[in-house]
Amino acid sequence: MSSTEIPNWLKQRAFLTPNRTAIKTVNDEVSFLTLHKNVVKKAKRLSFAGVKQNDVVAILMKNSVEMVEVIHALKYIGAVTVLLNIKLTSSELEFQLNDSGAKLLLTEEVLVEKINQFSGKKIMITELQDLLEEECEILEYFSLNQTDTIMYTSGTTGKPKGVIHTYGNHWWSAIGSSLNLGLHQDDCWLVAVPMFHISGLSILYRSVIYGIPAVIHEGFDPKKANDAIMNQGVTIMSLVSVMLARMLDTLGSDHYPSGFRGMLLGGGPAPKPLLEDCLARQIPVFQTYGMTETASQVVTLAPEYSIPKLGSAGKPLFPAQIKIEKEGKIANPLEVGEIVVKAPNVTKGYLNRPDATNSTIVDGWLYTGDIGYLDEEGFLYVLDRRSDLIISGGENIYPAEIEAVLVAHPNIVEAGVAGIEDEKWGQVPAAFVVLQEGSRLTSDEINAFCYEHLARYKVPKSVHFVESLPRNASNKLMRRKLIELLKDGE
Repeated sequence: MSSTEIPNWLKQRAFLTPNRTAIKTVNDEVSFLTLHKNVVKKAKRLSFAGVKQNDVVAILMKNSVEMVEVIHALKYIGAVTVLLNIKLTSSELEFQLNDSGAKLLLTEEVLVEKINQFSGKKIMITELQDLLEEECEILEYFSLNQTDTIMYTSGTTGKPKGVIHTYGNHWWSAIGSSLNLGLHQDDCWLVAVPMFHISGLSILYRSVIYGIPAVIHEGFDPKKANDAIMNQGVTIMSLVSVMLARMLDTLGSDHYPSGFRGMLLGGGPAPKPLLEDCLARQIPVFQTYGMTETASQVVTLAPEYSIPKLGSAGKPLFPAQIKIEKEGKIANPLEVGEIVVKAPNVTKGYLNRPDATNSTIVDGWLYTGDIGYLDEEGFLYVLDRRSDLIISGGENIYPAEIEAVLVAHPNIVEAGVAGIEDEKWGQVPAAFVVLQEGSRLTSDEINAFCYEHLARYKVPKSVHFVESLPRNASNKLMRRKLIELLKDGE
């Protein structure tokens, strides 16, 4: 093994701690050794189906033990895995399959209608069980520079871009996380976010690298998530603000066990009232900042700063660097600008998109397109996506700031803010709110509440009541789709 190689994660874990639990579901527990044996069988069947090292293979599946096995089986062969979002339309999936050059698509019966247009080879997971096993060479080591996965970013304009992740990206992501959060022998991570997103996949990888169990949920359900913390030994959970709010609402007056180490909160700035609620309930919350291009978190608030730096995403993980740039220069503390990061977990680029790669990654620094600032001690505060910024009469307005005020109202469940065109000001903020069931809150009352907490130019110029907000599979708010609600007549 050279200095640029690491052992096959699962194979090595099954050798080191074979009897430890790898995966928990509602009905079953699987040890690392059993998982390894099942993965070897799947690798042999995939080999029989024609999959070879460096082949590109796509997966379109919901969270499941079978999905975990297939992901690892492709690594055992040395294939490149394209992880597809199950919420995409047929045409969106077709683009990603063609753009990635996928040789094979692995999916399940309930999703097969989405990929009828794909002319390449398709195998149902149920069919995979019936294939013969063909002897194949199982990789003993992974090269840190070798491409492991491709994930497509949703993007704000144009076609999605395929983010290339190497084994080194994923490895350093796991190492950086453990150096920040620490690693306890009884740790257990809940996977209630999709494994086709970086947030879910990174937990799966941490599980085998750390040697800890992952509790797999097909999707997010606040009651089931709370139950996993209460009764299945979950100590850490990755989620976004709306998920956390729903869990707290379902939790009621109950309390999590003392062994629960914390919520790893990502997906954008968190509303301060939500963080304060968790503080009052003695629920540790570690805000994080990351993106697909950084193979999960790249900045995380260390546990000892969760109270004095409430609202901050923290400092960069141990192997990472961060700076704020404004008009091509490094910004001063508290000065707002673009967040720029450098780390071994940062992607080497976008598939088939050299122009996008060269404009986004400069001398190893990733220009994130996100806006924020560093305080005098180097703690990052994320304000918003640059693409979501509202410029009204020359003033910068950050939707996340307005959303945080709106959801602080006791009768508002969710809120999203987007800029709409205005002849006088160029753009003005519009609010889209989901009310508590039975609430008769009016737009005038909402504006009056906002005037108490926001400068006049930040107060929404219109309020639209909706039944739900557009979110992606990771429950992140898609602000660019809010305006479409107006076209649909709300």
